[in-house]
Amino acid sequence: MLDEITPHIRTELAEGVLSVVIDRPEKKNALTQDMYRALGAALEHADENDDVGAVLLTGVEGVFTAGNDLMDFMAAGPTHGPEAARKLLQTAAHLDTPMVAYVEGPAIGIGVTILLHCDYAFAHPSARLKTPFIDLAACPEGASSLLMPPMIGKRAANDFLMMGREFTAEDAAACGLISEVSEAALGAAKETAAALAAKPREAMRATKRLLRESRGAPIGQVIDREIEVFGERLRSREAQQVIAAFFNRK
Repeated sequence: MLDEITPHIRTELAEGVLSVVIDRPEKKNALTQDMYRALGAALEHADENDDVGAVLLTGVEGVFTAGNDLMDFMAAGPTHGPEAARKLLQTAAHLDTPMVAYVEGPAIGIGVTILLHCDYAFAHPSARLKTPFIDLAACPEGASSLLMPPMIGKRAANDFLMMGREFTAEDAAACGLISEVSEAALGAAKETAAALAAKPREAMRATKRLLRESRGAPIGQVIDREIEVFGERLRSREAQQVIAAFFNRK
């Protein structure tokens, strides 16, 4: 399906993990409009497919992504250029399937802002993260102006979004954007995706929705909503099977 959009986004489903690979090494995995559309289609497929329990997002040949392909972006024009990116980021922001990223080498622009919508992000020590929007006379994208300050702190968010500073993998881990930095981070990312995929999938998606919906909501409203969903989960076939299996083991 995705190959019909572009060969530069590859997918593979194995043991509940949908691997989504950015594969355009000759351009440092820079994203074209077609690649944005293919990435969005892959994430939509994950949420629509009960066989998918987690998404693992990676790049090839030591690069996550150099961000927008500026030639392709400018050719699309100021109206259509941002639209494909907007659709991908909206899909990522509302994704119910857990998503894990592995970052190696350059992660530029959307290569950073997409991490705000991942549940875990692992990095090789070679990772270098930068959002140079300000230096292009542009502005933040992907809800980074909303999500970055509470996630990584106001000063670090200012460094990313106002100064356009480059962060090392260790810098990004220190402020909380990256979960773990190591030479073995790809293995850790795969293990985490597999562990997420092994959990009860309907319950996992409900948990992600609650985490998203609860952001900024009044505490009493969150408690009531959690109890409502908790009841729904207890009545679900998935929960009944898990509880029955527990008592059978006992």
